Amino acid sequence: MTRVLHACFLLFLLTTTLAVDRNNFKKCSDSGFCKRNRELVKEALKYSIPADSIRFDKQLTANIHEANSNHDFTLEISRYPQNIVRVRINEKEPLYPRYEVKDVLLPLQEEAFTEYDKESNTLKYGENNDLKVVLDPNDVTIRFYSGDNLKVSLNTEKLFHFEEYRKKEEPKVEVNAEEANTEEGASSEQNESVENDNKPKLDMSGAWEENWKTHQDSKPRGPSAVSLDVTFHNTENVYGLPEHTMSFSLKPTLEDNKPVSEPYRLYNLDVFEYELNEPMSLYGSVPLLISHNKHGKSTAIFWLNSSETWVDIAKDKKSSILSMFSSNVEDPNVISHWISESGIIDVFIMLGPNPKDVLNQYHSLVGSSQLPPLFSMAYHQCRWNYKDEFDVATVDLEFDIKNIPYDVIWLDIEHTDGKRYFTWDTHYFPTPEKMQENIASKGRKMVTIVDPHIKRDSGYTVYKEAQDHGYYIKDRHGSEYQGWCWPGTSSYLDFSDSKVRQWWSERFHYHNYKGSTNILYTWNDMNEPSVFDGPEITMHKDAQHLDGTEHRDIHNLYGLYVHMASYEGHIIRSQPNPVRPFVLSRAFFAGTQRYGAIWTGDNTANWDHLSGSISELLSISLSGIHFCGADVGGFFGNPEPELLLRWYQAGVFYPFFRAHAHIDTKRREPWLFEDHITDNIRQAIRLRYTLLPYFYTAFFHSHKYNDPIYRPLWVEFPNDTSTFSIEDQFLFGSSLLIKPVTSQGASSISVYFPGEQVWYDWSSSTPYSGGTTATINTPLNYIPVFQRGGSIIPTKMRARRSSSQMVDDPYTLFIALDRNKEASGELYVDDGKTFEYRNGKYIRRKFDLTKENANLRLTPIPVGDGNFSLSNKLERIVVRGIDNVYQVVKTVGGVQTILETEYDRGSRTLTVRNPAVILADLDWSVNFVKQ
Repeated sequence: MTRVLHACFLLFLLTTTLAVDRNNFKKCSDSGFCKRNRELVKEALKYSIPADSIRFDKQLTANIHEANSNHDFTLEISRYPQNIVRVRINEKEPLYPRYEVKDVLLPLQEEAFTEYDKESNTLKYGENNDLKVVLDPNDVTIRFYSGDNLKVSLNTEKLFHFEEYRKKEEPKVEVNAEEANTEEGASSEQNESVENDNKPKLDMSGAWEENWKTHQDSKPRGPSAVSLDVTFHNTENVYGLPEHTMSFSLKPTLEDNKPVSEPYRLYNLDVFEYELNEPMSLYGSVPLLISHNKHGKSTAIFWLNSSETWVDIAKDKKSSILSMFSSNVEDPNVISHWISESGIIDVFIMLGPNPKDVLNQYHSLVGSSQLPPLFSMAYHQCRWNYKDEFDVATVDLEFDIKNIPYDVIWLDIEHTDGKRYFTWDTHYFPTPEKMQENIASKGRKMVTIVDPHIKRDSGYTVYKEAQDHGYYIKDRHGSEYQGWCWPGTSSYLDFSDSKVRQWWSERFHYHNYKGSTNILYTWNDMNEPSVFDGPEITMHKDAQHLDGTEHRDIHNLYGLYVHMASYEGHIIRSQPNPVRPFVLSRAFFAGTQRYGAIWTGDNTANWDHLSGSISELLSISLSGIHFCGADVGGFFGNPEPELLLRWYQAGVFYPFFRAHAHIDTKRREPWLFEDHITDNIRQAIRLRYTLLPYFYTAFFHSHKYNDPIYRPLWVEFPNDTSTFSIEDQFLFGSSLLIKPVTSQGASSISVYFPGEQVWYDWSSSTPYSGGTTATINTPLNYIPVFQRGGSIIPTKMRARRSSSQMVDDPYTLFIALDRNKEASGELYVDDGKTFEYRNGKYIRRKFDLTKENANLRLTPIPVGDGNFSLSNKLERIVVRGIDNVYQVVKTVGGVQTILETEYDRGSRTLTVRNPAVILADLDWSVNFVKQ
C-alpha cells in the first residue's frame, strides 16, 4: 500500500507541475519581512552614529543608535587586499547570536587604511591614496570615491534597517483613547501613550509567526531582517544576481518609487519548467551585483548573506540627495535595495576600476574556479533514465557506429535500489563494475546521481548510520525532520556540520559505494534542498541544524555544502594519489566554483529557452561560476529536429556540454533523426573536440586568472558601449565570438563585431571589421563562430571516440592576423587528471607571429616554469587574412626545411602542411618569406 501511495504522489507531482505554478512560490507581499522593508516607513526609524563612539585603529569602528527602540548596533569598516572595503553591521548585544556566513570566504588578511581624517571621517587608501571612504555620522551614510568621483554609496536613500532580536511582548489590553482623555484624573503618561500610538510605525505582521498555504513558520526568535540601499553612480547597467531568467543587463523593478515587477529573489528553490523573464527564485543564488559605465569602468558589491534575500533595482537620473556629493548630477545612478530575512549586514565594495579588476577582487574573496579534469569539458550524454546495462551498452556502441564522440554517460535516479543512493538496482544493473569497465575501455566515464535526501528505511545502511550518529536536521520540535522526495519519506543530512560532511565524503569510498570504480563521478541534484511537501517545495525555515542554527539562516548555503562534501569524497577515494573530481550540482552559492560544475536546471524544449540560456549563463559566469551549462535540447518536452540541432550548435560552446531529457520525453540520441540532422549534430560535437586544446587553456585561465570562459562582450571590450546590452552573443575565452541561431527557420542573423580588430568566420575565413554589424547567412550546417584577429588558437583535428584517445594527437594552429599582420596565442597542457600541475607538471607555450619587414615569423615562447613531457607534433598551420604568397621555411636547431603550402586567394587563407615540429620544444621557428 505504501508503494502505491508513493507512486500516486509522484505521479500527481509530475503531472501537476509540467508548468511552473506561481502560486507555489511567494511574492514579496507574501513574505512579511520583505513587504515590511520594501515599504519601509522611514519616519519610524531614527538611526545615527554618536560621534564619541567612532574609533580608528587600522579600521574604523563605531556604534549605530536607533532612538525609537533605544537599541545599539556595531559598525566596522575594514580594508582588504586589492583595495576591497568591507562594511559590517551587527547587533551590539543581541538576545541571540546573529548568524554569520561560514565556509564561503577564503582566509582574509586585513590591511590598514593609509590615512584617517577625524574631522571629516574620511579613510584613504589605494596606491596613490586616491581612494577614500567618507562616513557621515548624522545620517549613517558611507560614500566611496575614486579621486573626486563618487562611485558607490550606502544608505543615501535611507533604507537601512536592522531588526533586532527581541522578546515577544504580551498582547496589551486596548484602551479607548477618548475615554482615557475624558476620565477624571487621566495621567499625563496615558496622554503620552496615545500620542505615541499615532506616530509612524512599521507593519510587524508576520514578525512572530507566518503561514504559507498549509505550512506554518513559527519564527521563535521573532523578526530579524536587515535592509540597506546601495547606489552605483554614473552608470546605467548592472549585472549579476543569478539565478534568474531576466535580461543580462538587469531591468529595474521600481520606477518612480513604484514597483513594476517583483524584486529579484535569491532563495534556492526547485522550480519545475521555469518561465522566462521572471525575477523569481531558481536553483542557485550569488548575491553579487556588478555595474559598468560608458567610461569603461566597473564597480561591484558582494552581499554576504545566506538567508532569503530580495533585491530591488531602480534607475535614477536626477537625485537631489546625491547632487551635493557629485558634479555629474545628470549622469544616471542605479539604486539597489537589499533585504535579507536574517543574519547581519556584511557587504564588500569593489571599485575595480576595470571589469577584470572587479572580477579578480571578487575571486580573492570567494576563491577561483577549480581546474576540472579534461574529460569533463567534452560531451556528456544523459537522460532520465537509461533503463539498464543493455541500454547503456547499446547507446555507447551506437555513438561508435555513428562516429560521434562522447566522454561521459549518465545514470539518473532509476539506476538505484528504490532511490537509495550509493546503491544499484540489481535487476537492471546487476554488474555495474563490468558495465563501467566496458565504458572505460574506450576512455569514457560514467556519472551517477547522488541526492542529499535519504530514504527513511532502517534497513538502508546509509540512513541507519546517519541516524545512529544523529546527523539529520531536526524539525522545530526536535524530532528528525521528514519530507517527501523521490524515495518517498526522507530525512535530510545537516551538511553545514563538518562531521556530517566528512562522513558523507567517506560514502564515496569504493568499499562503501559498492559497484563504483575510479571512472564513476557524481551528480548532486535536488540540493536546494527540494522537499516536495514542504513550503515552496523546500525545507521549513524553522528546522534546526545540529548547532541550533535555524535553517532560515543558511538556506542558500545548503547546496554548496552538499557539493563541497561530494567533492571531498572524490578526493578521499583516490588517495594517496588524488585525481581531480567531477561533481555537478544544481544548487549553488558564492564559492561553488571551487568544487565543480552547475547547470541551469529543468528547462523546456522551446526556442525561447534556447535563447534564454545565453543570458542566464552569462549572468552565472560573470558571478564567478564559470563551469556552467544548460540541458541541450531542453529537459521538458520534445524538441523538433531543427531546435535540437540548433541547441547542439549552441551547446558546443557551453562550458558544461550535456544533453539531458525528462523520463516522459521521446528518446533523442543524435542518430534518431533524419541523416542531415544527425550529420550536423555530429559536426557540432566534433567541433567541440577539435577545440578542446583551446577550451582547456581557457579553463586554465579561468582557474589561474579568474577570466570568465563564457564571457560577456563588454568584459573584453569595456569601452564599446554597443556591447553593454548584448545578451545573444558571447565570447568563449578571449578569441572566439559566438552568436547562436535561436529562432526557428532563421536563414540569417545579425552579428555585432566588437572592438577595432578584424574578425574571421571560423569555417570560411571571411573577414568582418570590428565595430560593425553584419548579416550572416545561417544554413542548418553552419555555426556562427568567429576568430578574433590577432589570435592563435590551438586545435586537434582528428576524429576520435573520446578526449582520452586524443592525448597523443598532433596539433593544428589557426592563426588570425590582425591589422598589423601579427598574432599571438597560448596553449596550456598538463596530464588532464591529477593535481600534479600544482607541483609544476605542466607546459605553457605562447606562440607569437610577428612581422619582420615583409616577412612573418612564428616562434614558441615559454610561460611559467612548468616541466611536463609533451611530444605531440604540429601537423598543420592555417593562417587567415594573408594577402600574399609566401614561401614557408621551418628552422629546427639551425636546420632549415621548406614546407608544403596551399594558398586560397578567395578566403585569403594559407595552409602549411606538416611542419612536424614538437610543439612544446623551443628550438624551432616557422618563417613566412614573401615571394
